[in-house]
Amino acid sequence: MTTEDDTSRLRATADFVRRHDTATLLPLLLPGPDDAHLRTLTRHLRFLHAAVLVFPPDTRTLLADLTACGLAADTPPGPSTVVRRRLAERHRREPAALDVTIRRPAVPGTGPTPRTVEVFALTVPPGSDLRALADHERAHQHEAHLAFEVLHPEPLLLRGLCALLTEYGATPDGGGHNPHENGTVLYFTAPPTARAGYRRLELYAPGEHPDALAAHLAASTARPPAETLLRLLTGAWTTQALAAFARLRLPEALADGEAVPTATLAARTGTHPRALATLLRYLAMLGVVAPEGDGHRLTAAGVLLREDAEGSMRPLALLYGGPFYRSFGALDHTVRTGEPAFDHLFGENHFDHFVRDPALADLFDRSMAASARMFDPVPDHPALTAAARSPAGATVVDVAGGNGELLARVLTAHPRLRGVLLERPHAVEAARATMAAAGCADRCEFRAGDFADVPEGGDVYLLSRVLHDWDDERCRAILRHCARAMPAHADLLVVERLLPADGSPSLATAWDLHMMCNVGGRERRADHYAALLAAAGLDLRGHSPLPLDAALLHARRAAAPRESAGQQGVVAE
Repeated sequence: MTTEDDTSRLRATADFVRRHDTATLLPLLLPGPDDAHLRTLTRHLRFLHAAVLVFPPDTRTLLADLTACGLAADTPPGPSTVVRRRLAERHRREPAALDVTIRRPAVPGTGPTPRTVEVFALTVPPGSDLRALADHERAHQHEAHLAFEVLHPEPLLLRGLCALLTEYGATPDGGGHNPHENGTVLYFTAPPTARAGYRRLELYAPGEHPDALAAHLAASTARPPAETLLRLLTGAWTTQALAAFARLRLPEALADGEAVPTATLAARTGTHPRALATLLRYLAMLGVVAPEGDGHRLTAAGVLLREDAEGSMRPLALLYGGPFYRSFGALDHTVRTGEPAFDHLFGENHFDHFVRDPALADLFDRSMAASARMFDPVPDHPALTAAARSPAGATVVDVAGGNGELLARVLTAHPRLRGVLLERPHAVEAARATMAAAGCADRCEFRAGDFADVPEGGDVYLLSRVLHDWDDERCRAILRHCARAMPAHADLLVVERLLPADGSPSLATAWDLHMMCNVGGRERRADHYAALLAAAGLDLRGHSPLPLDAALLHARRAAAPRESAGQQGVVAE
């Protein structure tokens, strides 16, 4: 398709606007309403414009096209906020890279209140990487629509008009507020029975109407129950597509930031070109890669599946698409019996199973580190900053500290602190390597052991993502081991995900199912943790949010008096 198609579309749009008004259009768009409802709509709405999206190579060509179609070429352009955002979302582009403008030239001969053609324009010079985007939009005409101005946009009227359109088959389809002209647009998909030749319609309400817009956008995301369920049922395909993407080292083959043709990528990775194209098309829908020309490039999310990326989540993709994926296939066994599906399938708990396989053990430790960004605020907790100010120095004990990622961050942030890391023998070596890489190995002591071996005499104890692995009885035992080792002045910091008390959406709810199925553990609410701590003689002083829906709980020995911030530099959250 070419700019000649844009010119033809402009001319056809202007002719359409010239032939129609509010009274003739509404019955074509909404064949269902009775005469009374049509009169109500006609009284409160005015046909404003028909919209078209064009892709001129430059501004001069656009102005010449407008003149050729009998449209004023001197209307000043303005920026389009809504269409630019919709294009960015549809094509996985940064909005700032899409300079979409709006012109509204009047259509002569439309009476005392002239109607316009709303011309959205995105300049696509020859050779531009936006060519594929332009071809797609020309073919599908996503932004072509008919607009009606709401003459008196009171909140109740807006709500009523939206309800009336929905009642007669129009489907909410996004919208937004354009601050450059202070107008709110509410898009709808026309009913399947519409005969106007346009698939979308717009209500334009001058001013900002946040409540009406929020309700409309919420309705835009709703899907029919069958479609909703079908999308949910394909979740397993998503997991395996991401795992295959990582296993085949496709992210590394796309690592230069440029789009790579599918044939070239297949040759680089030893994959079947057609099968690879199918996988990439699905991953593009997920936002992991973005189509560009005859190839694809990595998005910011896709980069995280590279092994060498900072904060790489490749280990999680391999673990969730590997042994944990298999165990979720037996989730019904867990729900029936209360026993972990992992134990049922593999004949032993996942800790013992991973220890027997060094590669799996390494993968598990690296997967734990993949969520390390949740640790970013931990070193700034008052308990740690107070310990770091201690004239005599202080020691931080990381119980079951994994590969040492958290303790390394704490010691790096506070050079005067010393560390002790307690872990299983095979994990200690990984922790040594982490500490050495962080330059903290000379300030850390490494101990191989179990929870019964929690070192005594520390000033701050860390327990990160440990308690959710176990049932309540085992948690109470772990916390008792910590409490016995803690001096009266010591603090305990616990990193876990908290189940929301109000049932709101949270990653903790998903992890609760995961822990039950794979390790026999669970996530808990804050009051549940408070009870477990109390049973071990510890007092929950408060908790604060961490990234990735995690939380940092602060506890101290219940027998110890609460010091003021002036005494110890520690505050209750």
